[in-house]
Amino acid sequence: MIYTVTFNPSLDYIVSMDRFEMGKTNRTTGEQMFPGGKGINVSIVLRNLGIKNTALGFTAGFTGDQIEREVRKVGLLTDFIHLDKGLSRINVKLKDYDGTEINGMGPEIEQIDVNALYEKLDRLTADDVLVLAGSIPNSLPDSIYSDILARLQKKGVLFVVDATKDLLLNVLQYRPFLIKPNNYELGEIFQVTLNTREEVVPYAKKLQEKGARNVLVSMAGQGAVLVDALGAVHMLAAPEGRLVNAVGAGDSMVAGFLAGWTEKKDYAYAFRMGISAGSASAFSELLATRQEIEQIFERLEN
Repeated sequence: MIYTVTFNPSLDYIVSMDRFEMGKTNRTTGEQMFPGGKGINVSIVLRNLGIKNTALGFTAGFTGDQIEREVRKVGLLTDFIHLDKGLSRINVKLKDYDGTEINGMGPEIEQIDVNALYEKLDRLTADDVLVLAGSIPNSLPDSIYSDILARLQKKGVLFVVDATKDLLLNVLQYRPFLIKPNNYELGEIFQVTLNTREEVVPYAKKLQEKGARNVLVSMAGQGAVLVDALGAVHMLAAPEGRLVNAVGAGDSMVAGFLAGWTEKKDYAYAFRMGISAGSASAFSELLATRQEIEQIFERLEN
């Protein structure tokens, strides 16, 4: 079973408007609201690809109730911990303005709540995959991801981490199966600017030297790079298509990679599935469906 953890899920309020002006009242021309958070996005795309998984995480208040209703509506298996205090966040995304977003803080998570999550995670076995994805509330330390990997290290669980800065760097010593920074995040770690796929490769290998087994680097319109656990380097340009909604594209890439690996245990195939899923979501109003992913995969094969 694949389990995803989203510490700080959200209701994503996506709005369109003809023109946005600072300091004035702006009226929307279109509105959408979806359950958000990187782990939840991974879970949804995995489900769309027919891969059974369970979404874990924390919710709070009436917004948390709505998140849980929405994820159940799309057919996800969930086992969220509902907090007694605070509110799950609402993230406002201005669809037509270069990805401009206003993200909420999220609720305070106390140690008793973390312990409740640990109880659930302690049941995982070597047959399971655990995906830790996204930001955490300010109430949690940057060591929370590494604390989880340390706790479960002897169980043989496959770990996937999609995070930034210390959240990512702190887990490398536990040899995660897959990490997925984008090229900007990778460059930020090493204080360099990485614009091409070729420039990414040596820095992805540096993260391998620090412990990561597979390093998948998303690069938006430039495609992606995978440095796999066998030492091979895979590079693909992004397939042609019209960018509709970049929200969740990187999460979809993680889901596609995991679906491909689950199916064939082949890194080249998993990489192509990752590129296909990430691109399909970027070209769609919603997270990618299986049909959309398969159509792009066939284009990559030709």
